[in-house]
Amino acid sequence: QLVESGGGVVQAGGSLRLSCAASGNTFTFNTYVMYWYRQAPGKQREFVASIPSDHTTNYADSVKGRFTISRDNAKATVDLQMNNLNSEDTAVYYCNAYRKRVGDRRDYWGQGTQVTVSS
Repeated sequence: QLVESGGGVVQAGGSLRLSCAASGNTFTFNTYVMYWYRQAPGKQREFVASIPSDHTTNYADSVKGRFTISRDNAKATVDLQMNNLNSEDTAVYYCNAYRKRVGDRRDYWGQGTQVTVSS
């Protein structure tokens, strides 16, 4: 189970920090690549950032330099620090855990948290 928190309303230029907590007796957090996606009204869900267990990171061009993804394998959490927000960042943000092995694919999603940037 993935549970996001930290969404809300912020003025343009402001910051928010999203957090996603993973739980489950059989969920081995450090074997999953963790992602943040977002979906704006009327648009498809899009990739925001990813971080595998070795903490390398990847970002969408639209957020590069403004957002930072991090994870804590001991706490089974992944965060998204969002700075210098603008109206185009308004969306529902989703946490995703993905793992693919031979004959075994796991894909889990959180319920989403709303981020609204006001101008």
